[in-house]
Amino acid sequence: MNTRKEKLEAFGRLLTIMDELRTQCPWDKKQTMESLRHLTIEETYELGDAILDNDMNDIKGELGDLLLHIVFYAKIGSETNDFDIADVANGICEKLINRHPHIYGDVSVENEEEVKQNWEKIKLKEGKKSVLEGVPRSLPALVKANRIQDKVAGVGFDWEEPGQVFEKVQEELGELQEEVRLGDKDKMESEFGDVLFSMINYARFLGINPENALERTNKKFSKRFQFLEEEATKQGTSLKDMSLEEMEVYWEKAKKMD
Repeated sequence: MNTRKEKLEAFGRLLTIMDELRTQCPWDKKQTMESLRHLTIEETYELGDAILDNDMNDIKGELGDLLLHIVFYAKIGSETNDFDIADVANGICEKLINRHPHIYGDVSVENEEEVKQNWEKIKLKEGKKSVLEGVPRSLPALVKANRIQDKVAGVGFDWEEPGQVFEKVQEELGELQEEVRLGDKDKMESEFGDVLFSMINYARFLGINPENALERTNKKFSKRFQFLEEEATKQGTSLKDMSLEEMEVYWEKAKKMD
């Protein structure tokens, strides 16, 4: 591993390169915070994929891409005299110190839950009117639901044990089935959302990240389905010409390969 001096030198090298690109590269000179935004989101998802694949080399590469974006935004901020990379770094340092009084102050905590509860109380003291203000509006709905539940749990609005949450899941499923029976699409959608929200809450109690769990299933399903397509091609046919019984045979083969 690199020494602290080498790490600082590497970061300084990146800052120098960013300065050079901003003044010399036609593409880099044109970029704005708004033009970089969608690329940053894309890079974040690519990092997420690498993490789920547990590919350390890809994770290292994607972290580099994200670090470049952070340096890029800071460079643009310095050009308008709003902030620079030192302001960004010092800002997060101060925030971490303020929000960890059990490390940098005289507050005592017993466990992770108490840390989270203190964190939310401190943020409210910083001027936030609601604990939910820290949940980005543009988050995907599943991720947003998980963050909302994390936030409210941090101030004590939570169930006491997983069994209670599972009962809520069953209750919501029953309400969904009733609306399906009655056939009101609007109410069906509402109850379906309640089922998903309660399932996400149950995942949190089990210590499972619902986004990771669903993406893991997406990858698993895609791998099995692509095996199905390959087998159909080997047989000189296509899936639409195969019976469900024939597809099930290959699907079971695919499951054994997981």
